[in-house]
Order: sequence, then structure tokens, then C-alpha cells
Amino acid sequence: MEPHLPSLAVTPRMTTAHQNSFLDRFDRERPLIGMVHLPALPGAPEFDGDRDTLHERARTDATRLESGDIDAIMLENFGDAPFYPETVPSHVVADMTAIASTVADAVDVPLGINVLRNDADAALSIAAAVDADFIRTNVHVGTAATDQGVLEGRAHETVRRRERIAPDVAILADVHVKHATPVGETAIERAALETVERGKADGVIVSGSGTGNEAALEDVERVVSGLSAHGVQAPVFVGSGVTADTVGDCFAAGADGAIVGTALKEDGVTTNPVDSSRVESVVTAAQRVLE
Repeated sequence: MEPHLPSLAVTPRMTTAHQNSFLDRFDRERPLIGMVHLPALPGAPEFDGDRDTLHERARTDATRLESGDIDAIMLENFGDAPFYPETVPSHVVADMTAIASTVADAVDVPLGINVLRNDADAALSIAAAVDADFIRTNVHVGTAATDQGVLEGRAHETVRRRERIAPDVAILADVHVKHATPVGETAIERAALETVERGKADGVIVSGSGTGNEAALEDVERVVSGLSAHGVQAPVFVGSGVTADTVGDCFAAGADGAIVGTALKEDGVTTNPVDSSRVESVVTAAQRVLE
């Protein structure tokens, strides 16, 4: 049964050019986005003092993902904990831009940028500088209580800045993002609808409670059916916990694609390098479902 959203009228609308074109960037019907989780950058507590190693690690992970037939790559400053809540310092932007440029030169698949914890402005700036294809923003609309404090969505700023500096960059936005609790009791399907309709995101991401944790398939189904019921055709991605064993279930729940990180790493540990055999397993499982 489709979810009932009593306070929002069913008003189909035209999707934006970004929404219409985002999935067209990929060869596979339901793309897989592989994560390049960066170790700690300069200035972060666990930085080991070697920038060259950062570049080599990112390049190696990215090329392994591409060689394994992953459809896109997303670069994230995963090792920078504790994260700045909303605005990272300029040195983080500089190093991520340099590393993103290294990755962009090394591979020929769409590239995304996520600047943790929630700096969409920095992500857009990096994407514009290296001609990346999309960004991920964790709290785009609404408010979330996180370990970095209370974060408020800045869709009004992000969308306007995108049009000024990187008009071809798509915005993927989390709904009830992991490692956070939404402030208020907004149902996930309504949050997704507002993220696209009012926040003008080009796609939404449904995740589990934390990194590597499976997203509830019921949540994926509710988001997909909720958007469909209102005539909104934005893609829905599963953003955590996707493995070779679960990718088929994610697609069966209606997901248009998946973001895969931990399952592609050596021994299934998020901070480890990409394991080519694990990439092959997940991609093969996804292809098998789509045949």
C-alpha cells in the first residue's frame, strides 16, 4: 500500500533537468557508486604526515573500483574525525581538491564529492574545480541531531550556489541520514518528498543507522512509493550496508542504485584499501539481478 501523506496534496510536477539527466550519466540501468574513503587529511588528528601516500591511496582505490566495473566513484574525507559540523577549513578544501584532481585524472567514470560532515559549499567548490559530476550532502533540508551537534539543512544556499559555480553538478541528498536523529517526527517518505520538491535535490539516499549498517528495505520502499505517488521521478539510492548478498534486495525494493563502501574493502573494514575481488563480487551480484 502506498504511504498516506495527509498534509501534502498530490501535485505531479516536471522534474528538473538535473533529475532527468543524472541516471543518464551511467551505462548500467541501476548504477553502483563505489566509495573512496580518504584517510585523515592534513590538520586532522590521525594524519600521518605524508600527502603523497594520500594521493597514491586514492588513485589505487579509484582504479580498482573502475577496473571492477563500478559505475561511479565518490570521494569522502572519512578519516577526518572528529568532523567539522558545517564548514571545513580552507586547507581541507585545498587537499581534497588536489586529491580529487588526482582521481579524476586516473579514471573515466563519473565522480562525486562528499565533504563531511555537511559542507555542501566545499563539495560544490571541489566538484567545480575538478569537473566532477555530483555531490552528496548529508543534511540538505530539515534538522538533524548528530555527534557534531544540531545540523540544519542549507538547501537554499546549496542550490543557488550550484547554479552559479557548477550548474552541471547533481545534488544527492540523504533522507534521515546515518549517524543522526531527525529533529521532529517527519515520516521518511515525506522527508524524501520535501528534499526533492522543496529542496530541489536531484536524488535521495536512504541509509542505515551508521556506516556499513543495512538500510531498512521498508524505508526504501516507502521513499520510492511516496515519491511515485506524488509524480516525482527522482532516483533513490541505498547508501549503506550494501553487499553482494543484499544488493538484489535493494533493487527489488525499488532502489535506482546503490552506494557501496565497506563491502568493497579488504576484510570488509571501511578504512582498508579497496579489494578487487570484493568489487567483482558485488558488481556480479548486481548484474545478475538485472539480467
